[in-house]
Amino acid sequence: MAGLADLSLVEAAETVGSGKATSLDLLHSCWANLDAVNPRINAMIWQDRDHAEAAARSADAAPRQGHTRGPLHGVPMAHKDMYYQAGKLSTCGSALRRDFRPTVTATVIERLAAAGAYSFGGLNMAEFAQNPTGHNKTFGDCHNPWNLPYITGGSSSGSGASVAARCNYMALGSDTGGSVRLPASACGVTGLKPTQTRVSRYGVMPLSFSLDNVGPLARTARDCARILTVIAGHDPLDPTSSHEPVPRYEDSIDDNLQGLRIGVPTNVFLDGADAPVVAAMETALRVLSERGAIVSRIALPLMDAVAAYGGIISRVEAAPIHAEWMRSDPQAYGAHISARMYPGYAIPAAYYVEALSRRGPLLQAFAAEVFSKVDVLVTPTIRTCLPTLDETDIDLGPPGTEHKFMAVSANTRPFNYLGLPAITLPCGLDPNGCPIGLQIAGRPFAEARILNVADAYQQDTDWHRARPPILTEAA
Repeated sequence: MAGLADLSLVEAAETVGSGKATSLDLLHSCWANLDAVNPRINAMIWQDRDHAEAAARSADAAPRQGHTRGPLHGVPMAHKDMYYQAGKLSTCGSALRRDFRPTVTATVIERLAAAGAYSFGGLNMAEFAQNPTGHNKTFGDCHNPWNLPYITGGSSSGSGASVAARCNYMALGSDTGGSVRLPASACGVTGLKPTQTRVSRYGVMPLSFSLDNVGPLARTARDCARILTVIAGHDPLDPTSSHEPVPRYEDSIDDNLQGLRIGVPTNVFLDGADAPVVAAMETALRVLSERGAIVSRIALPLMDAVAAYGGIISRVEAAPIHAEWMRSDPQAYGAHISARMYPGYAIPAAYYVEALSRRGPLLQAFAAEVFSKVDVLVTPTIRTCLPTLDETDIDLGPPGTEHKFMAVSANTRPFNYLGLPAITLPCGLDPNGCPIGLQIAGRPFAEARILNVADAYQQDTDWHRARPPILTEAA
């Protein structure tokens, strides 16, 4: 039964569907790994095992009672602890919400449940989703299952670590500046940030309503395709969610890359990149080329404006959400959270309006210039080898620590301001044995295309199947 936790999400659902294993078997296999490794990686904040056991037994009984199986029937999950479930704990990674129990349930949680999945706990995360590393002063830092002193990426730190350590088949994360893609990259799993507005955000803790995205972290691109089909689509409870039709993303995966035009940026994304990261990206590009893709180097326009405007929006929009707490209980925040928040109260309204109003024209100009030449962009997800938690502890570290801290998310932030879909998948290990991620981005609503490229790569490589050493050590 221990081997069941090594299955991908799609394989797990098919195993239950075929009767080769029960949902309860899957759940207990995940728990065996969780019990063995969580004391060392600190991926989970709380659990509800009684509810999960009951849900698993109900899933196993459903076919005998004539109930139709959904595409995620019987698959246990746990999610970043900011997805509201009525009556259940939702700490948002903060001391201020240590005991918070919402009265509503997130639309994405309800859609996963309707597809047959169930959840068993809340995963560790950066405080209010506001750092890219995995530090958390209230619930403890999250540790990388590949090499414990190193960062997991954030802010969906527990999501990345739990999926990598086979404690979980899929975890929802949120992505405002890279918070799905960073932990997926750092922990060696696959993470998808959809197009802005593709997925409802109702019942999800907000950070920046112009930049927030809901996305999955899972073992494979095909897993992400199945999840996106379930959770995407318009939601009347989230008027910002798109009416764009939702395809069956798995049906679009054919691994045909013949003639696909891949652009590799010559500016910004490789600035200061470490040699092992660049080498891993170039090796991955050769794999894609062997499938018929055409690789070219391309200079991306408008990147200075994208960086400046994105930073303004994220700071200003976070400020009013936290204003009351910042007045009444500022000491409850980590020092780096406060340092990020205070400038949001000082940025002039005219700058914020400019950043919002320029977003559409910049996207239009960027897309016209870039996607007339290439179909997708490929970059490293994190341009440096992973730093340690100590090297990126900007609350307690020495001067200069902030540079390593900010470099973690340098390659992910631009796609949030532009609203473009992007996926990360593992493509190698750095000299410290930590994963390296490959980022693939496309035009708006081109999730099917980037998922197809990612799946094609995973058909020809084994990085997504690699198991972190902590699982062997715990055996």
